Amino acid sequence: MNESVNRRQFLTTAGLSTLALAIAADTVFARSVIAPGLKIAYSSITWGGNDAQAIADLAALGYHGIQIRANTFGPYRTKPAELKALLDQHHLTLAMFSSGNVEIDPAKEQSTIDTHVAHASFVKALGGSAIQLTNSARPKDRLPTTEELKRLAAVMNEIGKQTADLGVQATYHNHMHQLGETPEEVDVIVQAMNPKFVKLELDIAHYKQGGGQPEKAVKQYKDIIYALHLKDTMSPLPDNTDNAKAYKFVELGRGNVDVPAVFKALNDIKFKGWGIVELDGVPEKNKTPKECAEINKEYITKTLNHPL
Repeated sequence: MNESVNRRQFLTTAGLSTLALAIAADTVFARSVIAPGLKIAYSSITWGGNDAQAIADLAALGYHGIQIRANTFGPYRTKPAELKALLDQHHLTLAMFSSGNVEIDPAKEQSTIDTHVAHASFVKALGGSAIQLTNSARPKDRLPTTEELKRLAAVMNEIGKQTADLGVQATYHNHMHQLGETPEEVDVIVQAMNPKFVKLELDIAHYKQGGGQPEKAVKQYKDIIYALHLKDTMSPLPDNTDNAKAYKFVELGRGNVDVPAVFKALNDIKFKGWGIVELDGVPEKNKTPKECAEINKEYITKTLNHPL
């Protein structure tokens, strides 16, 4: 009798233990981080050149990486140690440096290369390892030609070849109103890039606004993505009924980008690198750059359950 009771008690206890373990496992799975290899940084562009304030604000919010722009090159080019000390003081890693425009005019090629190589040396002194390349050569009255798109890739390849000697990775940033606005244009450029010297910095909002699906682009370009710009795009605008194509970039979760799908795609490809939250400016005038950064933080840490 006692043996039978003990056996039932054992089975009941064992069953409850198994159930408890299963619930615990489900809870852990539910709380597991999607794309654990993704590191989160934030761009200082929203602060409009006040980089010292951007550094202080982002550190206070708990961000660990920052992207700064070429406007810092002028005042700090001869004293990068001062800027590095400021970053170190706030425990911020330089995740990316906005190096600026790449000219495709052959007459300007050498000066373009020299500019970006000089920026790469500056980045190296700051403890960074990557520069972002954009361009302003998009024709206003026609679509860019395949030759123009490939020309951009060719100049970036040469820049990347020289920055690689400094240990700095060159990356191409897809962008509205530039070469590489649409997914088709981006693909021509990427296919012409030498992956040894130039990688892709995929901006998910620009890609979405250009007509693409960034979650698909993540998988399509999984072998060449170095970093991402994380932001959202709102279109059509609720306060603009005259232009259905009008848009503005907004904080994550407020627009049309399927941000969770992007994170899932990054998880699927086992991405390891920086995702840099970026807003060119505050979407609404009653906000501050820091408030926008806090909204993005809440979305990343609470909605997506991803740590900063």
